[in-house]
Amino acid sequence: MKQLGFLDFDIRLDRINKAGDPLLQLREAIDWEVFRPTLEKARQKPRKSSAGAKGFDVIMLFKILILQSLYNLSDDAMGYQILDRYSFSRFLGLHAASKVPDATTIWRFREDLTKAGKVSELFSTFDNFLSAQGYQARKGQIVDASIVRVPLQRNSRDENQQIKDGKQPEGWSESKQRQKDTDARWIRKNHRNYYGYKNHISVDVKHKLIRAYVVTCANVHDSNVFQELLDPHNSSKDIWADSAYRSQQALENLEEQVYREHLQRKGSRHCKLTKWEQQGNRTRSRIRSRVEHIFGVQAQRAGNNILRGIGIVRSRTKIGLRNLAYNLDRFGTLRFANG
Repeated sequence: MKQLGFLDFDIRLDRINKAGDPLLQLREAIDWEVFRPTLEKARQKPRKSSAGAKGFDVIMLFKILILQSLYNLSDDAMGYQILDRYSFSRFLGLHAASKVPDATTIWRFREDLTKAGKVSELFSTFDNFLSAQGYQARKGQIVDASIVRVPLQRNSRDENQQIKDGKQPEGWSESKQRQKDTDARWIRKNHRNYYGYKNHISVDVKHKLIRAYVVTCANVHDSNVFQELLDPHNSSKDIWADSAYRSQQALENLEEQVYREHLQRKGSRHCKLTKWEQQGNRTRSRIRSRVEHIFGVQAQRAGNNILRGIGIVRSRTKIGLRNLAYNLDRFGTLRFANG
């Protein structure tokens, strides 16, 4: 067997670069230190003793969560892939002799972010970074929502009814309660049933970056969080959305706030759309369809799009990280495309 040389590792990384490593542009385009103050606050805990090994750097742990969101990896799979992939190790700043966080360490760090409620703050931090880099929200915004499925719960009808009534099902032990998601809900769309949550987002037209998001149960109607998603900092007052957001109240609210609406129209069995209205829908779809590209990217990366987590609080963390990971990756692409 050939003996490992000093330059062999660099040669392997150089070949990865030539093949097109997406993590390289992600690592170089972003100033990861902007996240440190928020991350440090989330992990602040009183130490019982100064003895023992120093904990892992928060930036590295945060990067691990971003990799998980980009590649849909479990905590166990994440630990293995860091050990196995040269590109992952380089992105995290690790070498062959570095200590790698295990699944428990990764889970605990994500729990720290969840309990401190810092993911939305991290998202806002990066949005401010985008603006400072010249990527302000421009040319209007697109609002839409996507269903995020979670594992099905095998409950009885009585248990499901108690959950819907906001009660704790009788006879559930403490350990069973920890394994049951009582926040997720069913929704029917396009003649199919889905169980989980919704990722509501607002996207700017110019750069196709997510500017705001809200996570709700799947049965919450899209229009219920419409106003909450609107970005007042966008350079344009134009708003695109599908027909689910169109109502008399929504149109009045938009007019009152001096927004220019481009909401899709929906016909019915007894009131079909005119040719003029159909043409208007096609024209609006050319812009509105851009948000579908984002959901398509997220769904492709997530495989079957099943979110592993219990409860809406943890789901908000994971979906928030998924949205942030998309923005990070999108910014890296935009930065390198513009030279």
